[in-house]
Amino acid sequence: MQKVFHFDSPPEQYIADAAVLCCFDQRIREATREFLQRQGILRPDMIVVAGGARTLASPRNDFERDFILEQVRMSIRLHKTQRMFLMSHSDCATYGGLAAFDGDQEREVQHHRIELKRAAELVKANFPELTVDCFFVNFDGVHAANAEPLK
Repeated sequence: MQKVFHFDSPPEQYIADAAVLCCFDQRIREATREFLQRQGILRPDMIVVAGGARTLASPRNDFERDFILEQVRMSIRLHKTQRMFLMSHSDCATYGGLAAFDGDQEREVQHHRIELKRAAELVKANFPELTVDCFFVNFDGVHAANAEPLK
């Protein structure tokens, strides 16, 4: 193979600071990255899929949910993960965007709060050892969706 890009990355195994489930929407990528850094999540196991936490809260099918749960299982097994961040965001196309809430941002936030809680309950039922935190990203910041981390 021909090398087309050079970088130096440490080859040692690592312990993940958290498994992070978030949407692949480009509009939230930079905010998510910066937020994780400010939270001290420097070695995340990123699970990036359309809809983020929706894949657990309201999956389109069993495969979608099972795939995400397997990714979390692998993060725990391979990288000793003890914490999980579940994230959803405003105007997410998998929910029909903000239009699905008739442009009502408060209604959208309340819906995502319920969805994130449902996703967290599923994670805790499958991985009781994980600490789970839920976050909602809109276009002015990242908001805690649960008053205290779910233990």
